[in-house]
Amino acid sequence: MHVTSTHSHMKAELKGTSISFQNPTLFDTPHNPLSGALKGCLGSLDGACIEKLLLHCACALESNDITLAQQVMWVLNNVASPVGDTNQRLTSWFLRALIFRASRICPAAMSFKGSNTIQRRLMTVTELAGYVDLIPWHRFGYCASNNEIYKAITGFQRVHILDFSITHCMQWPTFIDELAKRPEGPPSLRITVPSFRPHVPPLVNISIHEVGLRLANFAKFRDVPFEFNVVGNTGPLTPGELSDESTSFHFESMLGLLNPTMLNLREDEALVINCQNWLRYLSDDRKGIRQSLSLRDAFLTLIKGLNPQIVLLVDEDCDLSASSLTSRITTCFNHLWIPFDALETFLPKDSCQRTEFESDIGQKIENIISFEGHQRIERLESGVQMSQRMKNAGYLGVPFCDETVREVKGLLDEHASGWGMKREEGMLVLTWKGNSCVFATVWVPYEMRDNLGMDACMS
Repeated sequence: MHVTSTHSHMKAELKGTSISFQNPTLFDTPHNPLSGALKGCLGSLDGACIEKLLLHCACALESNDITLAQQVMWVLNNVASPVGDTNQRLTSWFLRALIFRASRICPAAMSFKGSNTIQRRLMTVTELAGYVDLIPWHRFGYCASNNEIYKAITGFQRVHILDFSITHCMQWPTFIDELAKRPEGPPSLRITVPSFRPHVPPLVNISIHEVGLRLANFAKFRDVPFEFNVVGNTGPLTPGELSDESTSFHFESMLGLLNPTMLNLREDEALVINCQNWLRYLSDDRKGIRQSLSLRDAFLTLIKGLNPQIVLLVDEDCDLSASSLTSRITTCFNHLWIPFDALETFLPKDSCQRTEFESDIGQKIENIISFEGHQRIERLESGVQMSQRMKNAGYLGVPFCDETVREVKGLLDEHASGWGMKREEGMLVLTWKGNSCVFATVWVPYEMRDNLGMDACMS
């Protein structure tokens, strides 16, 4: 990456995106109190220094000081590289997000040339399988959840999974395979998914109905009675729709479908609610159709009313709900450094697979940093925060059994040595070099405690 000067402006090239800084002499101001400290970081690859620069830029943008923001971006631009090491690659995505935010705040002082949205790729099913296998970011939750579901449905001949996830049912082939091996024979399995899905990676080149057909063919091959249902008529949102308030409308419409009649619930089946990387996209604002509850809390209340046998909740263990840009940058930088660092350990710098995976993370960074209000849909809560929300909604935590812990450890043994797992306040937490990544939790409605053969706990 390089910076070139012309008579009137300075251009920085960042992965095909061109930005123009007005008044390049501002970088050479001798009396600028920050100029020495900022230039002292020039060329440094130290994560702490980069984080400091990002925070300087965020503070400048929050106070509408576009001149200072340009100064810091110039320094960051000399550090960032989309084909460098972990810190350089991560910095390039944060810089892109900050540039886009700045161009919206003060377009007269800074132009953002080229596309202001990242190209969203469509994967084949084979590519999607490789995507979820690359690092255990998703499979950790699959493994922990599936083992607990298998335990919870013991003795049932009919199982109904209501699946809220973003990975196009990639969780279920392994589960179907395990059901086929059940000593007493497999139960009949019904999977219901909502037609609406947030327009976030990973995206595939087939419809959800085609996904269901492929699952049905696999279940038939494994002799597992199977049914696949899509509830609702809403198709996937386009990027344009995702950027306006229609997103909340689609979620509100989905909530109206969460009733026994629409879901065709049956008394003789075990109902499983599976939420993988989903709740973060439900607004926590207390407005709309249920004035006293946010969409997030309304969803939890509605699914509890369905009397599920078990509820699985898995998401990234990170709090990105803060209104402050500086707080989000600190948390986001330290959290999303993890997948960048993990990929560094086994993929070369010029790997297309690595670049594409990082691009998907970059979309998340852009949403967290560049947008506010209803356009900022990436609103993660930490595992501790989400567990408290579940308790407030009337759920009881269920501890993971030792067999599940062994299964998860076996999964992690297939990956790099930096991956680990810990038990924390009733959760299983995926870690990378000791840093929390993803949490998995198991819940039941409090009223169902006496009806279950589980040792539920309040932890």
